Formats: sequence, C-alpha cells, structure tokens
Amino acid sequence: MDSFTLICTASLLAGGLYFFVFGFGSAEVKGKRAVNLSGGSIDKEKVQDNYKQYWSFFRSPKEIEKADKVPAFVDTFYNLVTDIYEWGWGQSFHFSPSLPGKSHREATRIHEEMAVGLLGIKPRAHILDVGCGVGGPMRAIAAHSKANVVGITINEYQVKRARMHNKKAGLDSVCEVVCGNFLQMPFVDNSFDGAYSIEATCHAPKLEEVYKEIYRVIKPGSYYVSYEWVTTELYQHEDPKHVEIIHGIERGDALPGLRSYKDIAEVAKQVGFEVVKEKDLAKPPSHPWWTRLKMGRIAYWRNHILVTILAFLGIAPKGTVDVHEMLFVTADYLSQGGEKGIFSPMHMILCRKPEEQKAN
Repeated sequence: MDSFTLICTASLLAGGLYFFVFGFGSAEVKGKRAVNLSGGSIDKEKVQDNYKQYWSFFRSPKEIEKADKVPAFVDTFYNLVTDIYEWGWGQSFHFSPSLPGKSHREATRIHEEMAVGLLGIKPRAHILDVGCGVGGPMRAIAAHSKANVVGITINEYQVKRARMHNKKAGLDSVCEVVCGNFLQMPFVDNSFDGAYSIEATCHAPKLEEVYKEIYRVIKPGSYYVSYEWVTTELYQHEDPKHVEIIHGIERGDALPGLRSYKDIAEVAKQVGFEVVKEKDLAKPPSHPWWTRLKMGRIAYWRNHILVTILAFLGIAPKGTVDVHEMLFVTADYLSQGGEKGIFSPMHMILCRKPEEQKAN
C-alpha cells in the first residue's frame, strides 16, 4: 500500500470514527448528543460507584420497604439514566400506544394531549405535572392547552434540563419546574386547577402518600388524571416467568414494587377522590405500545457500541456502559410484559376532588 493510499484510508477511518462518536444526536430529537452523556448531577468519577449502589438496593429487600430510602434511590436512578433516555428516546420519558401512520413522536404528543383533555383545562389555568422529568409532556400540554404548567421532579439535573428546554422552546413564561419530592410538595393547599402524572407515581413507595399530596394541592371540584404502571388481571403470582418479568421491570426502572390494577381506584377513593373514569389505555383496540422497543433493537446495539467507545476514550463516565446495558435488558422485560399482557404502563384513572361542603 503506497503512502497516498495509506493516508486516504487513515483519513476515512478517522472521519468515520469522528462522525460515529460525535455526530449521533438523539434518536427522537436532535440536541442531546452521545458525546454529552453524563451521570447527571453525579461526579464523573463516581458514576460507576453509584450504579453499584443502585443495584445494592435490590440485594437488600428490606431497604425497599423503607419509604425514606426510596427518594434518594429514585434520584440516583435518574442521574444515571436521564442523558441516555433523552439521547435515545426523546424528551418524554413514557410510552404511548402506536398509531398507524404516525411517528412515535406524534403518538407521544397525542397521548399527552389526551391527558390534559380529560382534565378539561382552560387557557391560563394553573396545573401541576407530578413527576415531570425533563418536561416533554409539560411543553406539549402547555402549547396545546395554553395553560400554565408547574412541574415537580426530585432530580436537580432534570430541573436544569427542563428549564433549558423550556427556554429553547419559548415556553419558559408558562412552564415552571421545581425540584422536590412529590410525597412532600412545596405548594399550598388548593392551589392548582388540576393535575396530571404520566408514568411517574409508580416510583412512590406507597401510592396513597402521593395521591394524598395531589389531593391536598388541587382545588375542590378540579380533576387529576394519572397513567399508572400496573400488573394486569393476566399476571399470575405463581408463574415463575411472570414473576421474573415483573421483577426485571422493577429493577431496571427504579420501582419499589409494581402495583396491581385493582389497587389504583381503591387508593384514590381512600384519600378522598371521586373516581370518574378508569381504563387501561394499553388494551385493544389500542395498538401495542411495546413495538417501539422491538423496532429499536438495531439502534440499541448501535448505541451500545457507541457508548462503549465513548467510555473507552474517557468521554463518557465509567459505568455508562453498565447503565446502558441495564436499560437494554429492561427493554426486553418491558416488551415481554406487554406481549404477555401482564403489564401495562398506561392504566388511566381520572379522579375528581369533591366540592367543599358548605357550612350549615
């Protein structure tokens, strides 16, 4: 091989590697690039240690039963996964039924707009997003309804990302993000015209605690809608495969324990809500929500190779490869749960806070 050919070959390889490492942006929304993957608020040198601490939580089952341990556990999880989620999934960290002729992004937006439609929100209303993540649903709902939306997330890094996205979208005047625990929200009683949560309250150790807080902060007569992660009527506790799938989902998504679909309405009534409507949005005629995971296998492997290269080069923190592998395995458990019909990420419940009783 002459020197000219050697130089050309080396240049092509170098250029290809540069594009592979620095050129890939988000699979859904260009902006979060692979080269910017981090551990959120965790120091780069401590990402791998925090990943090990995350898994140690599941090796000590009694820790899962301690409600005071769960917020920090969930916060660690979102420090580890937020950049990977945003890079490979987009700014809305949830599922939606697939819609013929619609992209995943369009289907996600329609699913979010349906939530605010159930609330009957009017322009300039003051509504709460419980567990807002980086604010994808918040921005879609604010733009669609013209309401003012306040989101709360326990993760400080997500707060920074959400505020940046809000400003970039020109929605920072109507979208506000607060860092806090949704089990102890920093809002006064009866201060919101409605509230919603999209696949977020599954992180609560006890559902009644977060429902009680939501009940407290919304106004009498207003509505709350939630898309809940649940086991369905097809889940069988005595089936080892069913148990493996559900435990796999719990471990890979920072869940203190998945609840049965039967428990949701009972908890809502227990804290004082009137249950207006309840429906599993994942059931037919809805098209499968998990096809997005199945169709993304090639992308997952491509991304895993990329993450491995970035970690090897020291661009991504050590531990990022482990986190990406965990999410890949979890995606398989989620797909199996959907295919077998034993798990749903969108059990919808619409509740109403009764009007205050007038004094005699």
